[in-house]
Amino acid sequence: MPNFELHAHKQIIKHREVVADDWSVLKVVEDGTPETVEVPAGKIIVPVKVWLAQREQLLARAARRELGIWFASDELAHTVKDDLDKFAVVAVDFPKFSDGRGYSIAYNLRKRLGYQGELRAIGDVLRDQLFQMVRCGFNAYATREDRNIHDALKGLTVFSETYQASVDNELPLFRRHARGALPEHSDVGAGI
Repeated sequence: MPNFELHAHKQIIKHREVVADDWSVLKVVEDGTPETVEVPAGKIIVPVKVWLAQREQLLARAARRELGIWFASDELAHTVKDDLDKFAVVAVDFPKFSDGRGYSIAYNLRKRLGYQGELRAIGDVLRDQLFQMVRCGFNAYATREDRNIHDALKGLTVFSETYQASVDNELPLFRRHARGALPEHSDVGAGI
């Protein structure tokens, strides 16, 4: 009996399009450990703990761009900072809709560690989260299987403007808005 489970999506949202997905997410089951889990062939996204425990054995697969990693919501992005360029996909798990720690992981991967590749949200990913996820640096989304992925795609465009600076726009709205100077003979502010 294998000491892991594989979770695959037929389709994901990537770069604002619904596309076929050929990656599987590996999850270690109760009787497995990061050191003993056997990573099957194919394009696999492994837990960070598996990467750390089996790094030397998995390096060749990473070099062939057949390996990605995923962060649990309680893990820190900097734990793999020196290896980020090795992965074709970096994913962040949202164990439940209300757990927002994954947004911080994504932000840190993009802004502090400079990760430029595919950053995928996995787990309990719903339409209502996508707009904020893109603001934090995600560019791919494996939405919940029980929801319509084409409907979820609309979640990326629910707002036409943002106020705050973030990964997707480094300037806040007040810095992006062109303000004209007051006319030379304006009564505004003259106390009249």
